[in-house]
Amino acid sequence: MSDNTNEVQQNEYHKLSLAERLGYGFGDFAQNLVFGTVGGFLALYMTTVNAIGTATAGFIFAIVRIINVIWDPMVGTFVDKRTSKAGKYRPWLLRAGIPLVILAALLFAPIPGIRDSVPYAFITYLLLDLVYSVVNIPYGSLNASLTRDPKSVDQITTTRMMLANGANLLVYTLFPMFVQMAAPKDRELKDTGLFGLKLHMGTYTDPSAGHAWFGVYAVYMVIGAIALFLCYKLTKERVVANAEQSAHVKVSDFFVEFKNNKPLVILGLFFMLAFTFMFFMNTVNGYFNQYTVDHSEWMGAVGLIASIPGIAFAAFWPKLKKIFGKKGFFYFFLGMFVVGEILTWVWSLDGMHDQLWLAYVSTFIKQWGLTSATGFMWALVPEVVSYGELKSGKRNAAIINAIMGLFFKIGFTIGGAVPLWFLAAYGFDEHAHHQTALAISGINMTAIWIPAALAVVSMIVMKLYPLSDKDVDSINKQLDEKRAEMKA
Repeated sequence: MSDNTNEVQQNEYHKLSLAERLGYGFGDFAQNLVFGTVGGFLALYMTTVNAIGTATAGFIFAIVRIINVIWDPMVGTFVDKRTSKAGKYRPWLLRAGIPLVILAALLFAPIPGIRDSVPYAFITYLLLDLVYSVVNIPYGSLNASLTRDPKSVDQITTTRMMLANGANLLVYTLFPMFVQMAAPKDRELKDTGLFGLKLHMGTYTDPSAGHAWFGVYAVYMVIGAIALFLCYKLTKERVVANAEQSAHVKVSDFFVEFKNNKPLVILGLFFMLAFTFMFFMNTVNGYFNQYTVDHSEWMGAVGLIASIPGIAFAAFWPKLKKIFGKKGFFYFFLGMFVVGEILTWVWSLDGMHDQLWLAYVSTFIKQWGLTSATGFMWALVPEVVSYGELKSGKRNAAIINAIMGLFFKIGFTIGGAVPLWFLAAYGFDEHAHHQTALAISGINMTAIWIPAALAVVSMIVMKLYPLSDKDVDSINKQLDEKRAEMKA
């Protein structure tokens, strides 16, 4: 092996330290605070507290995310063509991160005169989504720029997902609990489902709870800004395009990657399906707890159970991948998700609503499958970037992440908008404290059966993914030789 090849490998195959892995993971932590809350609770807030019609809210989600189909490729090309002393991708964590958290807080701001204002909700959400791309695409590209060491890639995926699920703990466990504790209407002592813990909690779906939503979310955004800064400070880019490659980046590369990078397209379809069923479930989760089982006070406890697998078990993903194989890993955990959804259906049946143990078991199994399948899929993105570089001679990490972002946004659009249209079609009344049997059926359809069906389709798509671990090793060796030749 030549000295040039050795030098390339020593740099680009750097084994990431724990501090570096944690630093990168703080980016996921921050973004989950922003978009986890938006994905899980904005629809409920918009249709109840902010009194915007359910179907109208669905159109807001759909239009904003369709605009991203044009926006994301532009962001990816812009980022890939530029660099600075601080790096190609890292600076955007701060440049766009601060506007991101401010816009996110404004989305829940109880400003006099704008309650039920569709233009305000639309414009604020549109700006938030556009800025989010300017953070998320460089952040995703940074993943493929830290190292090409396969073991480190798997380790950083588990670390980032542990921190991402730590943020989910704050979002799905504590956020609804904090908002209900601050909500002024109908306050009474309620059993939270957390080992007998009782708290004074109000109705957080009433318009009077506007200040409670904003106050809690504003604190979350401060924490998110700090986490983005830590991500910027603790990471270093090592695997990036050289000046010549950057100069030749074009918008048309977006379509070239689509045409020539088969693993990218298949992984993108998997991303789209995964985010569709994830956000289908997340969008309706608050409705399910509020109206189907009538236990909104349990959301904190159930959210705590949901967060445990992603935090406690993520470290075992690389070992489980060795046991089941790359594709078998996804088959196993997607199947687990489907089983959890079936148990959730049992919880939704009359006479079963008060069974807290069933809520715990169904949620634990469902979330273990969901967080594992949708978390570990990010480990496949760097190998798709390397495959694209081998085929095209360009390391278009941001463009490829823009393509992944496009599939993500399609899934986010379908999963965020279609459930609301389903609820409207099934007769959901955002002003009523209790819903009709037909409306409850609509909630169950969107929270249980559609996500389960899409998870099965996702298994079929993953079967088509062509890159094995041996293929990835071969790609890396060929890239090493090319980089050594360029250096010589």
